[in-house]
Amino acid sequence: MSNCAVVGINWGDEGKGRMVDLLTENYDIVVRYQGGGNAGHTVINEKGKFALHLLPSGILRDGVVNVLGNGVALDPQNLLEEIRQVEEKGIKITPDNLKISDRASLLMPWHRDLDELEERRLADKKFGSTKQGIAPFYSDKYQKKTVLAGEINYPEEMKQHLLDLAEWKNLTLTRVYESKEYTEAMLDEWVNQYCAKIRPFICDTGKFLKKAQMSGKSIMFEAQLGSLRDLDYGIHPFTTSSNTSAAYAPIGSGFPGAKINDVIGVVKAYSTCVGEGPFVSEMFGEEADRLREEGGEYGAKTGRPRRVGALDIVATKYGVEVQAATAIALTKLDVLSYMEKIPVCSHYITNGVKTEDFPFPTALKDSVPVIEYFEGWKCDISKVTKWEDLPKQARDYVEYIEKAIDCPIKYVSVGPERESIIIR
Repeated sequence: MSNCAVVGINWGDEGKGRMVDLLTENYDIVVRYQGGGNAGHTVINEKGKFALHLLPSGILRDGVVNVLGNGVALDPQNLLEEIRQVEEKGIKITPDNLKISDRASLLMPWHRDLDELEERRLADKKFGSTKQGIAPFYSDKYQKKTVLAGEINYPEEMKQHLLDLAEWKNLTLTRVYESKEYTEAMLDEWVNQYCAKIRPFICDTGKFLKKAQMSGKSIMFEAQLGSLRDLDYGIHPFTTSSNTSAAYAPIGSGFPGAKINDVIGVVKAYSTCVGEGPFVSEMFGEEADRLREEGGEYGAKTGRPRRVGALDIVATKYGVEVQAATAIALTKLDVLSYMEKIPVCSHYITNGVKTEDFPFPTALKDSVPVIEYFEGWKCDISKVTKWEDLPKQARDYVEYIEKAIDCPIKYVSVGPERESIIIR
């Protein structure tokens, strides 16, 4: 069976969760392979409205097995809270439909503390962190100073490991930030209250995925955030601290031998961005306020108002290349229905030169957008299910994007619900 990755093409918040929820009908397994609880996937279906942060979006499909891979920043406290919220809406979560890699590192409470303390120190130079501990977590992971989920099965060894890490971490907390230190009693409470409760879900997910592949099962890899937040290829330093690209999926899933046949890149019909950093096509004032309200553009995790702008062809084409996307899902086309004229950023002017190439991060702050306008359709398209039933202006807009980014648009979303989709 074929494997597929669903990834973000821009800054994140493109609507990946609704696409995974839709497409899991054709897949047996969904794997989250990077990132943590610092962003959310909003999914609306017949079971209700869900804001998922760590749980794979396939958790809402009966019969689908969901995996949190070794590349994930595993926060036991937030994961248990999310499981509780989902189960309150009637979704049953057991070790049969949720599996956690024994090689996933645990995000500690001190990671959240350090995240907030550092943002406070940076003041007006902050990165716009969600303060969920992601950057400190990945920093520690690559210093080999984290605890693996599988260590929960070895309580004595884990306790000594935690005490050793706390001795090291307390130096930073108390001497650099003049904050509290972590005691043995605090760590024991954290382990008993959170780690012990996720123990039944922990297993060798690499072995599980390999066996599933050999038996003909199909796997979907679900990314968090988008190309422009990728640690290596994004708008450094205003990125996340992991690789959001489809190329990382086999490594972060626990199944490095996995082959990905299709990469579905998700693009919003206009641009949005949460957090700091350059955003060339950004709108301001009343124009931005109206688009933000029409699209409900507020962070699923933080509730922060998203920055909004015209669809950025330059950034989107670059994102397609980073992800090696084979097809595009265009979301929230219906949100633009109120516009007389629809703006699109077709090029940048960087260092006085008109370009369609995405510039080096340092040059982004001095880039300005070249805006073109398309005729709006000024009617409700949220109930349309066939391509030919869309207004000509809407079809023209989609076809322009498709040609400009050089990637076929296979899915067009006209609403948040699972069935509000046009398949071309």
